[in-house]
Amino acid sequence: MSTVISLSSSQSSDSAHLAKADASVPFARALEQVCAMATKARKAQAQLAQANSQRKNLLLNAIADALVEHADDIAAANELDMQAAFDSGMSKGLLDRLHFTVERIVATADGVRNVAGLPDPVGEMVRGNNLPNGLRLTQVRVPLGVVGMIYEARPNVTIDVASLTLKSGNAVLLRGGHAAQETNKAILRVIAQTLTDQGFSSDLVTSVDEFGRAGADALMQARGYIDLLVPRGGAGLIRSVVENSKVPVIETGAGNVHIYVDSAADLEKAVPIIINAKTQRVGVCNAAEKLLVHKSVSRQFLPVIARALSSYQVELHADAISRDIIDGADGIEAIEGLQLRAAEPEDWGTEYLALKMGIKTVDSMDEAIEHINRYSTGHTEAIISQDYAAIEEFTKRVDSAVVMVNASTRFTDGGMFGLGAELGISTQKLHARGPMGLQELTTTKWIGYGMGQIRP
Repeated sequence: MSTVISLSSSQSSDSAHLAKADASVPFARALEQVCAMATKARKAQAQLAQANSQRKNLLLNAIADALVEHADDIAAANELDMQAAFDSGMSKGLLDRLHFTVERIVATADGVRNVAGLPDPVGEMVRGNNLPNGLRLTQVRVPLGVVGMIYEARPNVTIDVASLTLKSGNAVLLRGGHAAQETNKAILRVIAQTLTDQGFSSDLVTSVDEFGRAGADALMQARGYIDLLVPRGGAGLIRSVVENSKVPVIETGAGNVHIYVDSAADLEKAVPIIINAKTQRVGVCNAAEKLLVHKSVSRQFLPVIARALSSYQVELHADAISRDIIDGADGIEAIEGLQLRAAEPEDWGTEYLALKMGIKTVDSMDEAIEHINRYSTGHTEAIISQDYAAIEEFTKRVDSAVVMVNASTRFTDGGMFGLGAELGISTQKLHARGPMGLQELTTTKWIGYGMGQIRP
């Protein structure tokens, strides 16, 4: 018999009401409640940690089935969020992230099934050795414990994070933000009911959204209750969490993503790569924001790529050299729909999340690499080149979590990388870097097997 989950009309609220609710909860009360929720989550996590892979996989497949079964209800709740967000003036890029259609729900449920099909990292032996005295040592993967997640306008993240944390034996407390509040309520009802039906505690996946902004602050201060905090969203949100959290943080990436077109690039292949990287989805962190072109091919290539980008209504913010080439100073015919702006200094460090792209002509690959390492957020960069030596140098010297060669930056994604889903894309260098999947949600412990040995 299928599970029936009711989504009441009380879910509807306008953005102004939500903003007031965000500000109205006292921090002390929120901290007390969040710590109590984390304590329950830890107890539930201890039970989950005893479950074998088969049982966890059955749980995830049941969650996927329930999400598909209730996709219409979740999509209806999302329409409430979409209308409130549109009325409040949310940008097109963020609206695209927020939009959770039936098609996207089904695709996300498929991601849950993919996670179920992946090897379970818990209990995996990382390394081991035998000491001369016969003591046998093994280092094995174990769950982190209770994870906190702060994100905004991304209902798919609610499902992705739940699937990854459950498969890796963790519990999670979510702060999904007021923009996706109705959608997340609907999703979490489905997950909670499925957890209960499968014999697990619904405390494994819970939300602190009822406490508004104070809930996010409480997650940051709940050291000893939350083992790891992951922020996922805009640069401001991530910076706030990194600077204010007492809980260990993995910094995920804003994406000021670059593509460098080398002197030895296949220019015909470069065009679809750049168009895909910039326009396939503009409101995501792996969308390309900057295009650097070697001067030896700029006069040949810039008019071509400008025409292609303009056909997708991309606004171009170009340096003086690139602008002179694109706007026809050298007799190039006018480009229909061209929106060409002079690049300002702040353009180079900006993640647009919009149909905008910064363009710069560079004298050398050295200049391109220096520019990237100066302005990049450490997310993803790409080189388009047929020169093996240039590719090797670029991949070694560019200091980002992911470097693509002759491919779209849009591939930087947990699902695309075969991780099933992703917690986020880490742009830091400790513990995890790049798309974070199941292994990144584990830590390790050492086990020593002895026969009475004592240290001399």
